Amino acid sequence: MAAEEVLQTVDHYKTEIERLTKELTETTHEKIQAAEYGLVVLEEKLTLKQQYDELEAEYDSLKQELEQLKESLGIWLLLKTG
Repeated sequence: MAAEEVLQTVDHYKTEIERLTKELTETTHEKIQAAEYGLVVLEEKLTLKQQYDELEAEYDSLKQELEQLKESLGIWLLLKTG
């Protein structure tokens, strides 16, 4: 009887080890997926930041150009009417 109990205990531990190994594998896989998703989000954020910086620089340039055009138009109108 003792040998049979030992075999049952060993089988129980084998089953438990298999379950825990499977759970660990699944958890590890989920963490890797989460990390990969995080990297994708960070890359997208960096891309959007670069696009924002480029658009902001273009906006500043166009704003300056508009001010120069307004000034030139003002001078032109003064010369034409003056």
